[in-house]
Amino acid sequence: MHYPIEPIAIIRTPFKEKFATPRQPGLAPSVTARIEFLPGFATPEAVRGLEGFSHLWLIFLFHQNWQKDWKPTVRPPRLGGNQRVGVYASRSPFRPNPIGLSAVKLREVNCDNGKVSLLVQGADLIDATPIFDIKPYVPYSDSIQHASGGFAKKSPEATLQVEFSPLATEQLQQYRRETPDLEIMLRETLSLDPRPAYRRNQENSKEYGVLFDRYDVRWQVQDNRLIVVEILIVNSAS
Repeated sequence: MHYPIEPIAIIRTPFKEKFATPRQPGLAPSVTARIEFLPGFATPEAVRGLEGFSHLWLIFLFHQNWQKDWKPTVRPPRLGGNQRVGVYASRSPFRPNPIGLSAVKLREVNCDNGKVSLLVQGADLIDATPIFDIKPYVPYSDSIQHASGGFAKKSPEATLQVEFSPLATEQLQQYRRETPDLEIMLRETLSLDPRPAYRRNQENSKEYGVLFDRYDVRWQVQDNRLIVVEILIVNSAS
């Protein structure tokens, strides 16, 4: 049987690619995103009362994976990328139905000139991810005391100290008017160590790059320090 379903919105985030996108919500709490409702769903009546909730559940499509094959076992980064568990014991995007669930903080509900949008914080979604549904987070039922987290029982902590080269520091100052929170967003995102799990214990001088918002961020890891080498503008803000 087939059950047709269509997106009600898309989300606009600074994460332009899977690399360096947080693997769970709330790990980069300063990062803001905007949910833009699509025509046919952009009605103020549909979000009436939503401002009374502090957090939301987003049900979304892993749109960069939905036509790719899935396997019954995966290698979670939390287990170092070298131990397999069942796909249903993970949050891997490679699933029979590539649907994701994410809890975000609601900052604003905006209804203006026939457009409806939500400003949220802490999202772990790639830019332009389709949203299938939005539900309010209800603390008395959604927060379960004494729940067991399996191999993900502890929240991942920042693993790298983020520093900026003199050039990157100068560039941050240049971009401050356009993106005032760029430094703290980069610190939160990059401190989680975006490198593949199998590379984290390797010593190398490889330079990495990640597209973040309208910036190409170049960085290296030395010892336990992640050094942002350069921050370049790659396109105009969307």
